Amino acid sequence: MAGLLEIELADDVAIVTLQRPDKRNALSIDLRVELADAFARLGDDDAVGCIVLTGAGSAFCSGMDTSQFGGDAENRKRLVETSTSAFEAVGECRRPVIAAVNGPALAGGFALSLLCDLRVAHSSALFGYPELPRGIPPSYAAARAALPATVAKELCLTGRLVDAQEAHQLGIAREVVEDEVVNRARDLALAVASLPRQAVLETKRRILLERKQHWGFLFDDEREVFRRAVLGADGPDEAA
Repeated sequence: MAGLLEIELADDVAIVTLQRPDKRNALSIDLRVELADAFARLGDDDAVGCIVLTGAGSAFCSGMDTSQFGGDAENRKRLVETSTSAFEAVGECRRPVIAAVNGPALAGGFALSLLCDLRVAHSSALFGYPELPRGIPPSYAAARAALPATVAKELCLTGRLVDAQEAHQLGIAREVVEDEVVNRARDLALAVASLPRQAVLETKRRILLERKQHWGFLFDDEREVFRRAVLGADGPDEAA
């Protein structure tokens, strides 16, 4: 592994930190592999009561590493497979997940934060889908699964960015802090982890069930559109 992810486990809380600060924690292929493996493992770990996801440096996550797009058929296949596995691992994790949004969470980074159960934002945080003006449709599925329809529609149709205070007003962020956002998210995670474990896991199971039954078709559709856009003629036939 490339060591692009740091995991700290203490007092039943796992803190997962994206470690590409020089790239504003853009999701490279290797980072997506590590993210998928980590969340799959932590989701089944009886020692974990809650997970905090954050980014190193000044950004939470700037989205996909677009410098790796294109290439030969094998590279494009890896792009699709690792994107699907990473986002699904976070969104379908059996443990509660809190995003400590320490800075901009943009494009795929915004979607990643929305796949978490709760978001605590630093005052420097920024949220939104800036890829829309470049002709890339944002993840309406992630937005709609976490936000009211009016908010999800506006952000996905305009590509407008919102700061931390407006994100709090819109319900994107649970709260905004001026100091150590990871410490605040850890405190919240400790409170969750201290509750009866089976009751928390059962609650999370119902959260996942709601997402699947109400928004599963949107996530399925977005995965298919992304797969065909990346693989093109190398993708399997619809009938396959």
